[in-house]
Amino acid sequence: MKTFKLHLLGADRLFYEGDCESVVVPAIDGQYGVLADHANLITAIVPGELSFTVPGEPPETVAVAGGIMKVEDNDVLLLVDYVLRPEEIDAARAQEEAAAAKEALLQKRSRQEYLSAQAQLARAVTKLKVRRKGSGRR
Repeated sequence: MKTFKLHLLGADRLFYEGDCESVVVPAIDGQYGVLADHANLITAIVPGELSFTVPGEPPETVAVAGGIMKVEDNDVLLLVDYVLRPEEIDAARAQEEAAAAKEALLQKRSRQEYLSAQAQLARAVTKLKVRRKGSGRR
């Protein structure tokens, strides 16, 4: 299968850089897949599961927070707030974050606080999903 260069960067580290066969990112309007020779584009990434396939290895699924994806000339740049492998996720902490976000959603607050709580809940739920799957360990 043809490959492209993938640069996956979290705010605190370079997570992966190298050849890639495919990447699927969580976007505003659903999952967005990229293969070699994809058209150029820029899109927003939302909290969710990101999977990518390195030649000769099974797909790896990680949790990501919001960010952006730029595809240009067979080169994909993903900049996200964080990227976590399943084994890096503390399930108990993610459960606490989800519970706190659910409680905040129940409070009658400003629209900004409500949207912030929704985003917090989305991040926590994503972490729990990826942790439970535990797929793609290297």
